[in-house]
Amino acid sequence: MTDLSSEVLHYTAFATDPVGGNPAGVVLDASELDDAAMLAIAADLGYSETAFLTAPPDSLGGSGRAFTLRYFSPKAEVPFCGHATVATAVALAERTGPGALTFATKSGTVPVEVAEVDGVLHATLTSVEPYLEEAADVAQALDLLRWGKDDLDPALPPRFAFAGARHLVLAAATRERLADLDYDFDRLAEYMTRHDLTTVQLVWRASRHVFHVRDPFPVGGVVEDPATGAAAAAFGAYLRELGEVASAATLTLHQGEDMGRPGLLAVELRDDDPRVRVTGAAVRIPG
Repeated sequence: MTDLSSEVLHYTAFATDPVGGNPAGVVLDASELDDAAMLAIAADLGYSETAFLTAPPDSLGGSGRAFTLRYFSPKAEVPFCGHATVATAVALAERTGPGALTFATKSGTVPVEVAEVDGVLHATLTSVEPYLEEAADVAQALDLLRWGKDDLDPALPPRFAFAGARHLVLAAATRERLADLDYDFDRLAEYMTRHDLTTVQLVWRASRHVFHVRDPFPVGGVVEDPATGAAAAAFGAYLRELGEVASAATLTLHQGEDMGRPGLLAVELRDDDPRVRVTGAAVRIPG
């Protein structure tokens, strides 16, 4: 990886404008960094995640398009991060060209395809195989969010959902409920740690295939994640397993609007593959 930089690059994912989407740090050659150094860089940068590339495991071969990819929030390492994956893939594609990439993550192997669309690079990641579980302590989670039972959409029940990272899915009955985010930061972080959650995926259904979403992320040391690819993948699997969409469908997720950082995530479900595909643009943040 001697042709790649060890500097910290700044990208935003799931947007075509640097002031939108979710910022991520990207270190294209972290071969000289230990865990403590990676965590320190992520904490100093302050983005919800920073991605670090090193050489791939032997199982992925030496094609030059495969890497080990790790993710650190300001507080801890996370097993998988969608927006930092998209940002990293686009950063690589700017240097080595669009096409297929493969990332070995702590959650498993994640293929990514980068393509240019109207002059902007877009990356499509394919998640690891997802699953759902009954959510535990939902009443406590609602209390910490300062939501009541009447704030929930009865058609979309709470679940734990996984597609590389684990999330609690809670559906708001109204757009107004989703817009009013005011939660107990420390106690929600404790709840999430106890249940091994990366974010809480708060959603509101605008139409059959269009959703607005928000993701509290206190376990990472930030109040809210502006655009969350890992949660988007988990949410796609959630909708499919509950029969709320067809087994083959394309979903549009709007995120970050309430933070002033609008982002757009496309989620694709396929009949012939249980995994979920998430697509978004990424651009470099100047400065």
